[in-house]
Amino acid sequence: MALRLTVYIRRGCHLCEDMTQALERLRHELGFSYSTVDIDRDPQLVRRYGTRVPVLADRETEICYYFLEPDRLRAHCAAHPGE
Repeated sequence: MALRLTVYIRRGCHLCEDMTQALERLRHELGFSYSTVDIDRDPQLVRRYGTRVPVLADRETEICYYFLEPDRLRAHCAAHPGE
């Protein structure tokens, strides 16, 4: 089973679009899947993240935010294969 990541975003956020495009380029190479969650649909997520979006996470572990950090993502995928 592929590693399943979550990207917390806001609609209309150019950094969010940049991160999801970068994830698409690495998705097959690193063998993960991801989904996006619009934080504005959940007041608790708005309180948690505020303006600090996008955030790439694996369950409760934040991998990076604002910009995709490919080296951190690669290290995370290597440490958590197929979870």
